[in-house]
Amino acid sequence: MRRSGTLSIAALPLLAVALLATVVAALCIGRFAIGPGELLALIWPGGRHAIASDRLAMLDTIVWQIRLPRIAAAVLVGASLSASGAAFQTVFRNPLVSPGLLGVGAGAGFGAALGMLLSLEWTLVQLLAFGMGLLAVGIAAGIARIFGGGSPIMLVLGGILTAGLFNALLSLAKYVADPYDQLPAIVYWLMGTLSLADPPQVERATVPILLGIGVLVLLGRALDALSMGDDEARTLGVPVGQVRAGVIAAATLISALTVSIAGMIGWIGLVVPHLARLLLGPGNTRLIPASAMIGAILLVAADGLARGISTVEIPIGIITELLGIPIFLAVLHRVRRGWGA
Repeated sequence: MRRSGTLSIAALPLLAVALLATVVAALCIGRFAIGPGELLALIWPGGRHAIASDRLAMLDTIVWQIRLPRIAAAVLVGASLSASGAAFQTVFRNPLVSPGLLGVGAGAGFGAALGMLLSLEWTLVQLLAFGMGLLAVGIAAGIARIFGGGSPIMLVLGGILTAGLFNALLSLAKYVADPYDQLPAIVYWLMGTLSLADPPQVERATVPILLGIGVLVLLGRALDALSMGDDEARTLGVPVGQVRAGVIAAATLISALTVSIAGMIGWIGLVVPHLARLLLGPGNTRLIPASAMIGAILLVAADGLARGISTVEIPIGIITELLGIPIFLAVLHRVRRGWGA
């Protein structure tokens, strides 16, 4: 049964409101609690005078320097993983595809581990992770072009081979790492964390991530045609090769950026597109922005749990794994029945 057009139209604004509410709640929640009225007074131009000067300085530091950059990073990472997951699932016509299909996660993981082994400063570690993620996908695409003319099945096989290669290199990096210093840092980062997000990093990542998601949204109608098959898409005048390459390039770019920001975060890119389809159906012009907003909501909520559920922060990748499994089980029947919800 298809969802009604009214629900599809209303869902996007409702998701935007839900995302805003989640961000506000995340700004208030933490070991140092902030009331909603106090947060509003802090943000509102004329309300700051109502807060005591000593508490005002503390609130400014907590909200603007600590929580807001971290929450903004969660929004960007969740939106990127979910939008790229939805696009990949359409391009490869497989509901079990995730953004790491072509090896971007394995490549970025090795790049970060290598940077830590070389004791590089954190910005260079992130750049190396980003570059290795792109390199991994480039190798997968090269394998597909050499052995199969760039066909989707060869892209998948190239991604499997590339992921295996970089996972082996990552294991080697962990094996030779200092077990008292470097190895714990590598393992913690691979579990996924937003604790290192800072304002400059978020500012650098915002524009390319938004552009990448925007490209995926603009290609939504072409993706709808592509989901029916290459031959059908060509009869509708869709340049199949260019669309597939553009989607893979945009999704890879934003996926590599997310890994360089937050490490390895699983399940979001796989599960969230299915939730979005339950709300809006399979049309990609609505599905991709809806996936981005739902992914942002879930990751902000997961980060709130990660930093508030115990006295010691839990890696966010563990939280997403624990949340993703029951959510995926709840929508598994939809995977079996296909995407015609």
